[in-house]
Amino acid sequence: MKDKVVLAYSGGLDTSIIIPWLKENYDLDVIAVCINVGQEDDMEEVRKKALRTGAVKVYIEDVREEFVTDCLFKAVKADALYEGKYMLGTSLARPLMAKKLTEIAHAEGAKYIAHGCTGKGNDQVRFEIGIASFDPSIKIIAPWRIWDIKSREDAIDYANAKGVDVPVTKKKIYSVDKNLWHTSHEGGDLEDPKNEPKQDLYMMITPPEKAKDEATYIDLYFEQGVPKKLNGKEIKPVELIETLNKLGGENGIGIVDMVENRLVGMKSRGVYETPGGTILYAAHRELEGLTLDKNAFHFKQIVSQKYGELVYDGLWFTTLKEALDAFVETTQKNVTGTVKLKLYKGNVITAGVDAPHALFDQEISSFGASDLYSQKDAGGFINIFSLPSKIKAVVDKKED
Repeated sequence: MKDKVVLAYSGGLDTSIIIPWLKENYDLDVIAVCINVGQEDDMEEVRKKALRTGAVKVYIEDVREEFVTDCLFKAVKADALYEGKYMLGTSLARPLMAKKLTEIAHAEGAKYIAHGCTGKGNDQVRFEIGIASFDPSIKIIAPWRIWDIKSREDAIDYANAKGVDVPVTKKKIYSVDKNLWHTSHEGGDLEDPKNEPKQDLYMMITPPEKAKDEATYIDLYFEQGVPKKLNGKEIKPVELIETLNKLGGENGIGIVDMVENRLVGMKSRGVYETPGGTILYAAHRELEGLTLDKNAFHFKQIVSQKYGELVYDGLWFTTLKEALDAFVETTQKNVTGTVKLKLYKGNVITAGVDAPHALFDQEISSFGASDLYSQKDAGGFINIFSLPSKIKAVVDKKED
């Protein structure tokens, strides 16, 4: 009986050619695993294509619900961003995919897992750290690190030689990753930061200058940091993301064009579409601003940055990530309420926030009298708060 290799399979350029390449170079049965995180592919066609090109078995795993509740909502609660801009659409999907690949490898008794990540990318690290976190004994086959194919153009030539249909051409050669949270675009003319993205690049978002002229108002209700209702109605997690993607997309919301620092040491340029995520992050931040005290709010900004870095670097299954999750959960106890947003031509504008645990007190914050705050007390506070500055001024004067 042959040994088995479980292949993370999407049906895109890289994984389409990996099946015949594995069969040429290894005496292994290839089990293709397509993990549905909302990429909107025809899964039956993906199954047929994998079998047609040499896989002995195909798994189609629908993990969209788990992706939203266990990954995306955690990122929203943490306000996780990488380098202040990237909403981690690809990064958030990889830990769950690594977990599922390992589970299937165990079920099939497979000693190997293969993936189509390039040797220059971040995803190879994310997949392999995730797999190692569950089973360090599994061996990894990463064709892009060992085969003779040097470019996407070479990969297209190989596919044509093997009679494998692929979804890209040399004219439109972007590397695209799509899931429920985002669509990312890399490669081609985007590799030169001087080039503005072409208008036909976008798959989820209408460019702001072409978006509709009427504003869209929505109400988002959160309960302990988790979005539960849209416009007053309970909504399931996957449906919520899909609906916000549609609303954000038609209003030109969620385009990020950035040059980022990859984990493997180089800078790369990516264009990301995250319409629903942009809306959720904006609403959640407004609600936190009303319900978290100053010290917790400021420290959470530090945690958010670190959280984003951990996710980007593939360190999802680590003690530090678990500890940060525990901190974030503590901060979310009172992050409950409704945020009204105005969506208009690429902008997410706050139109009102209502929170039962709001720390904003109109009586205290207004210019009028208050039982809890006497304006006379401010003088003594300033005297004490400014003491270090006064001492420094006295010392400086003596030295002069």
